[in-house]
Amino acid sequence: MSALTDTLAARTSLSDAQVDHIARLVGEWQLLSDLAFADLLLWVPVSIATNEAGSEGAFLCVAQCRPTTGPTAYQHDQVGVLVRGARVAPLRTAFSEGRIFREVDPDWDGDLPIRREAIPLRHDGEVIAVIGRDANLASVRTPSQLELVYLQSAADLAAMVADGTFPAPGSSRQEEGSGPRVGDGLVRLEPDGTIIYASPNALSAFNRLGVTGNVLSEPIDALTSTVVDDPFDATDLSGAVAEAIDGGHPASVEMEGGGAVILFRALPLRPRGETLGALLLMQDVTELRRRDRQIMSKDATIREIHHRVKNNLQTVAALLRLQARRVSVPGAKAALEESMRRVQSIALVHETLSVSIDESVDFDEIVDRLLVMLSDVMGSVSRVSVERQGTFGEIPAEAATALVLVLTELVQNAIEHAFPDDRPGKVWVQAKRQRGELTVAIVDDGIGLPDDFTSSGDRSDRLGLQIVNTLVSAELTGTVDFRSHADSGGTAAVVVMPVGRRARV
Repeated sequence: MSALTDTLAARTSLSDAQVDHIARLVGEWQLLSDLAFADLLLWVPVSIATNEAGSEGAFLCVAQCRPTTGPTAYQHDQVGVLVRGARVAPLRTAFSEGRIFREVDPDWDGDLPIRREAIPLRHDGEVIAVIGRDANLASVRTPSQLELVYLQSAADLAAMVADGTFPAPGSSRQEEGSGPRVGDGLVRLEPDGTIIYASPNALSAFNRLGVTGNVLSEPIDALTSTVVDDPFDATDLSGAVAEAIDGGHPASVEMEGGGAVILFRALPLRPRGETLGALLLMQDVTELRRRDRQIMSKDATIREIHHRVKNNLQTVAALLRLQARRVSVPGAKAALEESMRRVQSIALVHETLSVSIDESVDFDEIVDRLLVMLSDVMGSVSRVSVERQGTFGEIPAEAATALVLVLTELVQNAIEHAFPDDRPGKVWVQAKRQRGELTVAIVDDGIGLPDDFTSSGDRSDRLGLQIVNTLVSAELTGTVDFRSHADSGGTAAVVVMPVGRRARV
């Protein structure tokens, strides 16, 4: 869809509202293509330079849709094809006169007969493009009742396209190919809501709901109200059908009965302002909903696991805090407090994952809570301010725990060592996200790096730096560098790591 939007912006002067209307049509036109047993081509007028002074009118194909109910008229994609001369006449007629133009005789493409029809695409009373409806006539035979109903419904929808009432102005854009398709099941309704035709697949869907016997000439609401598990589903379907008959475009309705789940979508049939009833598309989504319930159950289980892990980690952190208070040896007390902070930082990640079903987390929220927690437990709130600058964005869940541990070590290291003798200062956690890479700098305005400082994990006797080096290289597949910071006069610890989904080994 973005390629279509870009092409329209580059080759036409259409407004944003007109481009949105075209995009809505492209999201819906598989339905029209299947009903018409024809390829649909979207043509927009363009001007091309000629050898002589001036320009010549031509039409450019910017989108194509092939039918799933019949043979295509084109073996090769037509997007990007520019036509002029005699081929332009039907398109120009539809565009300039605002009416559907159908060629009397088929146009032969080699040994393939093609019936061409040009349908003006109207928006707010103005024709903005032309839909080419090109049908392959090579396998023409006596049409069945299904084909006759399909073709008549396609003609009605084509007239609504020319009127500017399909797709509905202001309706939400639908993704191309989403929702029930013609082949899933089609029902045509009279203006009073009675069924005048139901395709074989629609009859099968009714049967799975529990509807037996003849459905023709039966009101759709009375037919379904006796078999659904929830009476409100039948009321919703009845309301959707009534809204469509009145010219509205209601949302899809799901109905459950007989162990099956059927998705209904009602579309108005009002060509040239005449109320002809509605089309009802049906799709059996029983298996999809069963899988959805399985996924939801698994997601709930995963969230519950994260919640319990978070509770257990908080319990461990509380036990470490109690133990640290009873220890009188300064070194042992500091080690227990550091371990407590590490456990709490991991608990923050699991707490975030326990309320999300995504495979990534909003890391800005975690960092903000982490900085508050570190300032509180280290007792540095009054003399050292810690703040975040920039945004981390979404971080994959498998990298979040390692990154939060790295930040915990670097921030508490800055608070502890950059400001000796209760010296006040500031620590900034700066994040810069660019395509495929995240750069995080922990900057302070403290006393700077000591002369004998080494950041190598295998040579440093500091556990925190060993943890940082190991996590950054092994878990985050990144690098960490410690340097003097000219602007602040202190130290900067810079972590550079790739972001995005990583293959699991």
